This record gives sequence, C-alpha cells and structure tokens, in this order.
Amino acid sequence: MRIKSIAAALLMAASAALSAAQFPESISITYVKAPFNLQNIVMKERGMLEEAFKNENVKIDWRVINSGAQQGQAMASGDLDFSAVMNTASLLMAAGAGNPIAVATGVAHPKGIFAIVGKPGEALSVKDLKGKTVVGPKGTVLHQLLVAALKQEGLSISDVDFVNMDPAAAMTAVVAGKADAALLAANLILKANDAGAKTIVTCDGYVDPNLVMTVRREFAQQYPEAYDRVVAVNRAALAWIRANKDEALRIGAKAQGVTVEEAAKLYDGSGFYDTLTDADIASLEKDQAFLLENGMMQKSVDVKSLILPSALK
Repeated sequence: MRIKSIAAALLMAASAALSAAQFPESISITYVKAPFNLQNIVMKERGMLEEAFKNENVKIDWRVINSGAQQGQAMASGDLDFSAVMNTASLLMAAGAGNPIAVATGVAHPKGIFAIVGKPGEALSVKDLKGKTVVGPKGTVLHQLLVAALKQEGLSISDVDFVNMDPAAAMTAVVAGKADAALLAANLILKANDAGAKTIVTCDGYVDPNLVMTVRREFAQQYPEAYDRVVAVNRAALAWIRANKDEALRIGAKAQGVTVEEAAKLYDGSGFYDTLTDADIASLEKDQAFLLENGMMQKSVDVKSLILPSALK
C-alpha cells in the first residue's frame, strides 16, 4: 500500500513538473499606446494577461518599446517574446534581416491615422518637400508612406533630408518649426493640427497600413499553450472593446491624453480586427515588393511562412 502511495506521489510530482515546464516563468510583451492601440491598452489596464496566467504564476513583463525596428532587435536577442503591436513594414524588414519572427494575430488597419504633417504657417504639398527636412521614425509604415508619396510625385527619399526621430519628438520639432514636415500618427496628428500644423497627406492612396501582433518563433514552439493563450487574450480584449465601447474609449482617452471625442475619432480610423485574410497576405506581398524596390529591405522572404496558423482562424 505504501509503495502505491509513493508511486502516486511521484506521478503527481512528475505531472506538476511537466505542467510547469509547459509555461515560462515570465512573458515579455510590449506596451505600445501609439497610434491608438486600444487592444494593447485595454489588455494592460484591465490586467487581462495577468489574470489569464495567475494559476501558473507566470509574470507578465510589460516593455515600452515604440520602434518597430527596436522591437525586432529585442525579439532577435531573445529579450522580447511578443510585440503586441508591430507594423508590417517593420515585420518584413526584420524578417528580411533574418529575425525569427512571426505573425500571431491581427490588430488594426489604421489607414486614417497615419500622416505627413507640415510645419505651422505653410500649406505644403508633397512636391514642396524637395530639399526640405522631414523627421519621423525610420523603418516603419510612416517611412513607407513618405517614400510612396515622394515616388508618386517623381521624387525619392534622397530628395529630402530625412532625419530618424521618435514620433513624439518629431511632433515637437515640426510644431516648433525646426523641421519642415513630420511623420505622425493618431493623437500626435491631432496635437500638431491644434498647434497650426497642417496635414499634407494620409495613407489613403499610398499604402495600406496593417498592425499585427508578432511573436518570437522559439517562444511559440517551446510554449505552445502559453502562446495560444496570449493570442486568445488579445482577441478577448477586442471583443470586450466592441461590447463595452464607451468604457473602452474612456480608457483609451486617458492613456493617450486626449478627449473621449478625440478617442472616438481615432477608433473610427483604426480599423481594428483580429483574423488575417487573403487580402492581408496579398497586401504583405505588395509591401515586400515595394520595400525591396526602394531599398528599404535587402532580402525577400516567403510571406506566407511569416504567418502562424493562429493568425488565420
């Protein structure tokens, strides 16, 4: 009888050890509020990931990394497991550089909240940017927008003085007149417009922005249950937002430092979604061709291989 008890205890201990091995001690994930990443904001502010992993005592390590390029570097080094929000231009460039990165689920198609904004006091066109200083984040969909808009006017990125700059700093620079134009998104566009800076163009007619959640491939392979749970929580956040829109907008407005009315405008321009479609894959193929043609990406990748099955269902 004692032998049976010992065997049962050993079996339970082995089962507990196996269960623990299926989950990491911690999960590192970005917290990126801009442009208007409402799923990310709601997920963090409501403690949804913490609640989802509390029984396994998994620590959620929120990391503020706004640059898609820096997110890719952190994932390549193993310092970051998930980018809650990454634009597909950054995704493709990271993958082209050999970064073991993959799409976990969709986030948004924010066509209406990315723009090139000119300094106050001038009504600039894209053509007027020749020889001018343009500031904004390199290696992002905003960078892609600038290249596409210039190209449509017979210009190239070499025709402007493009200075790599964080979006918040870019907004400050253009409003102060220290730059002729800035690449801005969401609430930064609203703030710049309020300060007299005029929007030159948005993405409409130039690029189709897509924001996705990405994961370090090794994490998804090593901890499939934890990976699936993070994806499920991100989608649950979107479902909660749609069911509780007024409350979600209040949460988003507070996080972004805008009014609820402004948050509603950002919501309308964000195009939130979760499941990728064939149209998204085709758009990724088109974006890759553009990035390669314009020297923003050095090596092509198999686009379909970047998308994990979870992102398509």
